[in-house]
Amino acid sequence: MILTYHNHSDTVVVVLHEIYGVNQHIKNVCERLSEVGYDVVCPDLVGKDERYSYDQEDIAYKNFMNVGFMQVADNARFTLRQLRTIYSTVYVVGYRVGATTAWLCGAEPGLVDALVAYYGSRIRDYLGMQPQCPSLLLLPIQETSFNVDEVIAKLREKVNVSVHKYDGLHGFADPQNHNYSELASRQAFDDTIRFFSNISKSLLD
Repeated sequence: MILTYHNHSDTVVVVLHEIYGVNQHIKNVCERLSEVGYDVVCPDLVGKDERYSYDQEDIAYKNFMNVGFMQVADNARFTLRQLRTIYSTVYVVGYRVGATTAWLCGAEPGLVDALVAYYGSRIRDYLGMQPQCPSLLLLPIQETSFNVDEVIAKLREKVNVSVHKYDGLHGFADPQNHNYSELASRQAFDDTIRFFSNISKSLLD
């Protein structure tokens, strides 16, 4: 399944979902981006068209890892290459594993014009990759599995990479997540739209 929103725009935002699939949170993200005026596409990255509830996290994660990051990234690249032939500007927004997938896709020259990654904790496993487009990484103030500030320091050594840290925890932008923060979510979305707007202006210059 591919979720699409059309506004007759020459810019498309591709939304890469979490381990739970194209759930209500991801649909809401797509709708908000569409309201800004972008065309929006959200592909099913694992090819099973399944949705998992939040209390099925272990099952959802196992399903995702059975596919694997590299295959999921290949699935995303396939969609992005198709859209590149249609749109003049292609942006990507990813959440959690979708954020890491966005990071992997951003390493391919010419594939996307900019990417935003929401709390992609597994990006730490791919710090050797260099994004070929402007990249905005949105991280929580704290993660349980790694030191956020240490990872930020390494990310800021790279060209094309900006990092914002918010006063929230992993999942702060998802209203259905127990770590949801209304303030951090609003700030992150505003930063996302501002980032894309600035990129669009620079592409016109």
